[in-house]
Amino acid sequence: MNNRIVVVSGMSGSGKSTAISALEDMGYFCMDNLPSPLLPSAVLLAEQAKEVRPLAFVVDVREGPFLERAPEVLDKLAAEGKDVDILFLDSSDEVLLRRYSETRRRHPLAMDLQLHEGILREREKLAWLKNRATRSIDTSSFTVHELKATLKRMFSGATSSSFVLNFVSFGFRFGLPSQADLVFDVRFLKNPHFVPELRPLTGRDTRVSDYVFGNEEAHAYFQLLKNFLEYMLPKYANEGKSYVTVCIGCTGGKHRSVAIARALFDTFKNGPWTAHLWDRDISHFEPIP
Repeated sequence: MNNRIVVVSGMSGSGKSTAISALEDMGYFCMDNLPSPLLPSAVLLAEQAKEVRPLAFVVDVREGPFLERAPEVLDKLAAEGKDVDILFLDSSDEVLLRRYSETRRRHPLAMDLQLHEGILREREKLAWLKNRATRSIDTSSFTVHELKATLKRMFSGATSSSFVLNFVSFGFRFGLPSQADLVFDVRFLKNPHFVPELRPLTGRDTRVSDYVFGNEEAHAYFQLLKNFLEYMLPKYANEGKSYVTVCIGCTGGKHRSVAIARALFDTFKNGPWTAHLWDRDISHFEPIP
């Protein structure tokens, strides 16, 4: 029996249905809107059936009075040796209001309240879960596809004991990646944007990469990044952190950050971890293959 249990929680409208669907696609046995007191029974049934898949449950305000018993239930599962991972999804109030306006769905706590009052009450009821979460994602700027991709990077290797290392290139003009653990700025490096023959290309092209690394300053900075990560990553792993997301940013996320992130990925991909690479903002300039 796999001891991994993912508890999906968060604000209504933040993407929990998308999350549970993505986990199901990754092989998780998922249950939505099951009262918390029944979770141990569901886990026991899976064990008796010799179910080898990890489990995922949604715990949120739809439980009503049963939500008050959720801390006790989660403590019990942890005491039994289960690996309980709590994922909390959130979004800004402005985004939640817009999403409910667009879908015209009724908020579970706004039956007799204004929508903004229901959102406020929900935040109060879920505050303890947010504080207890082992993973948090702010989905305010996410599309459905971006959320699924992020969850895949987080959980596709969750049944393994390997440490997951994510490298993300991005453009500061499009905002910081919400899942970032470490952010490094490479905007001080020579910019291929100002070289006419390189401007249409991206950091995936060797001509751009050669240009970015064509001076001692870039090599020195890259070596500092490499040394820092070699020092820090084992410490993260020893602390029990299952994944680290390293984000490299330039102005637009097209040239410098892509080249540096890909060089780091090539350097660390054969280490004692599972490594992933995501050029977050390159789709603004070319389709992702």
